[in-house]
This record gives sequence, C-alpha cells and structure tokens, in this order.
Amino acid sequence: MSLVTRFAPSPTGYLHVGGARTALYSWLYAKKRGGTFILRIEDTDLERSNQASVDAILEGMQWLGLAHDDGPYYQTQRFDLYKEVVAQLLAEGKAYKCFCTVEEVDAMREAQMAAGEKPKYNGMWRDRTDHPADKPFVIRFKNPQQGVVVIDDMIKGRIEIANSELDDLIIARSDGTPTYNLTVVVDDWKMGITHVIRGDDHVNNTPRQMNILAALGAEIPKYAHVPMILGDDGKRLSKRHGAVGVMQYRDNGFLPEALINYLVRLGWSHGDQEIFSKDELIELFDLADCNRAPSAFNTEKLLWLNQHYMKTLPPARVASELQWHLAHQQLDTRTGPAIEDVISVQAERVKTLVELVEVSRYFYEDFSEFEENAAKKHLRPVAAEPLALVKEKLTALGEWQLDAIHHAINAAAEQLGVGMGKVGMPMRVAVTGGGNSPALDQTLLLIGRERTLARITMALEFISKRAEAS
Repeated sequence: MSLVTRFAPSPTGYLHVGGARTALYSWLYAKKRGGTFILRIEDTDLERSNQASVDAILEGMQWLGLAHDDGPYYQTQRFDLYKEVVAQLLAEGKAYKCFCTVEEVDAMREAQMAAGEKPKYNGMWRDRTDHPADKPFVIRFKNPQQGVVVIDDMIKGRIEIANSELDDLIIARSDGTPTYNLTVVVDDWKMGITHVIRGDDHVNNTPRQMNILAALGAEIPKYAHVPMILGDDGKRLSKRHGAVGVMQYRDNGFLPEALINYLVRLGWSHGDQEIFSKDELIELFDLADCNRAPSAFNTEKLLWLNQHYMKTLPPARVASELQWHLAHQQLDTRTGPAIEDVISVQAERVKTLVELVEVSRYFYEDFSEFEENAAKKHLRPVAAEPLALVKEKLTALGEWQLDAIHHAINAAAEQLGVGMGKVGMPMRVAVTGGGNSPALDQTLLLIGRERTLARITMALEFISKRAEAS
C-alpha cells in the first residue's frame, strides 16, 4: 500500500506556524517515502470558515513550497458522503438518535461533576426506541463500553484509553450537518490516509476516531502527534509572543527557506546539524527523531537563519523574494545597479529583506539631506579637501571599474598624507547620505559615476554652507 499523508487545516484564520510545521512534517514524511501528500480544507464550521482564510492557507503553502499532490478537497463539497455514512451507522445499530436538549445535557454534566465524576453524556437515548415524532435530535455514535483503545503513536509512544472514559459523541447535529470527528474519519478512510501527522491537541480525538473507523470496517492509519510550540516564557505560542500567520513572516522579510529550516528544527533534530536544504530534509527526516516535549519559538534563531540564507542562496533566488518588498516599499530599481549585485554586498549587513530594502535606497534614489549625526561628524570643513581631490581623481577615470575606483581613493589619501578614515568616512557619508555602507569601492561602483560625482558635489556645497554659517 502506498503511503498517504494529509494536511487538514480549518479555514477560520491564517495559516499559523504550528499548522505550517505540521504540514511540513506531513509533506516531508510523504516525500521521503515516495508517497502522496493531500491538502484537505476542513470547512464544515460554516459560521467561522471564510474564503479569505482559505486563500491565506493556499498562499502560505505555496510560499513555503509545500505543494500538495492531491486536492485541495473541501469538506463542504462532501456532505452527501457524510450523510450516507451516518445513515449506514444508524442502519447497522452503531449510531442512534438522541433527543436530549442542551439544557438536559448540561444538567447531566453538572450533576456528574457535583458527584466527583467525569462529566460526559450518560447514553440515556442509547437503547431507547420511544422516539418522539416532533422533537429535534442529534445523531450520536455508539461508542464501545468495554475494552481499551491503543494508540501506537509514532512520536509519543503507546497510549491507552479505556472506552469507559469516552462518551457517545455527536456525529451529526440537529440540522443534519456532520461534526468534525465524523468528517475527519470519513475523509481519512475514503482518501486512503495511511499516516495522520497532527498536533497533540488532537490526542483526545484519536481514540474516538479510531472507534468510528473500526465500526466502519476501515483500515486505521498510524498516528503521530506533534508536541505544541511554546513561547520563550513556556506558555503556548500566541499573538502575544508575536505568533502570526505564515505570510506575516514573508511580510516581515523572511525567506521561505529560513522559515522551513527553522520550523523543522522545532521538534526534530539530526545530530548537531542546524542548516538543511529541502533535499537534505527529504532524505533525513523521520518521525522517530521528533521530540516528545514541546519546543520554544526563538525569533533570534530565526533571524540568524534568515541572514544565513540571504548570504548563501544565489542572489537571483533572494531577488525573486525581494521583489515583493521592493514593490511594497515603493523602491523603483529600474535605474541603478542590478538588484542581484546589491544583494551580494548587502546581505551580510542585514537580517531581513525589509532591512535590505531600507539600507539600499541610496543605490536607486537620490537624497536631498544627509543623516544629521553622520554629517555633523564627517562633513566638516576639514573634509572638503579630501572630497575634492577624490572627485578630481574619479572624474579622470577612463572606466568606472572596481580596481580603478579603489586606486583613486587610495591615491587621494596617499597624496594628502592622511589615513583612509580621513578620506573614506566623508566619502561614505557624501555618496550614501549616512555612515554605513559596504566597502567604499564596491558602493561607488554600484552607485555609478554620475550619481557619485553629483553627490560629492552636494557634500562639498553642504560643507561650504556649514563653514559660512560658523
């Protein structure tokens, strides 16, 4: 039998990092074994599900590069199938109609809690046949009352749950719509899911679902429950920790390669290795190497990984992700150096693509003012002579090449008998507007001859006016 995994998000919000990690684990497990990865949208919560959330999930999966082999399936398009299964269970005596009101069930549970018992539905309609003709009802699954359910969890190990701990859960509401535990079971069965990899918040659902599968005579998949992701404070990851949708990480300037690498390591390891390509992950990933304990999200570690990928990926690959940020921050790069060349000199200086755009504006946009502190420190009257001499030597260059630019700047410093700092820092402020940039010769090369000379002229005028004012 071929291996089949699935990712089955509910479209009631964005694709969060916990869901993305689950999707990644399911994707990797299928890819390593030549299996099939299915995407299933569990949209039966009609009040909370919405198209915007569906779009966010699909966009997030695409951005991460987790392409599905089959789907996406939508549960709202499969209601007829679920109704058939409910009818089958009723006909076989494995489900029954329950006419209890919500108030009756609440009172039942309150009485159980008062008696120190576990609150659950007591099965009062389980074997009754005196069905009223005019009362609404739900359909409940007739859960076994004896024995235990054994989950040989691929991450957590053996888990046993006594059937006496489980109540007869509702599988169809009073309006006929199926409930989560029923739709999941039917879909996993009909789609031939062999391995269910999901968050450990589903552990309590698993024995119930296994019992329904058994009642249907279906093959029961293997289960792997992934521990949750915590914040640095040890509490469940939430918005207060900065937990956001996957696409917000895109918006914040992270590369998908970095987020994938970070998420896979939140609960899985391979020796001391920290950096993994997707091909390596497909080769090395195994559920047996997943941790049983929760993992803590660390943004600093993610930033470190992001910078690593910005420096080591081909500039063209980084540029393809950078395009969104260039458009978003309205930086027109049509006149200026190739963006790949800017990435090559700037990537090691920043941690995100957002920062990369911010610190690279001077390559493409002219400025009318210098950064106040940098100008105050470096564009003083004493800097006029070095700037003028460098301008003279740069103007005389036959070709605008790195070696020639480098030689011109060094020659000016030697002619004046001063250290490079006396020439380099005023030049850096003059041509970039601030005090930070890559190597000066590289910076000038990318800015270009015309812009460089014009900015030096502007700096000399600034110094002249400053001298007159003082």
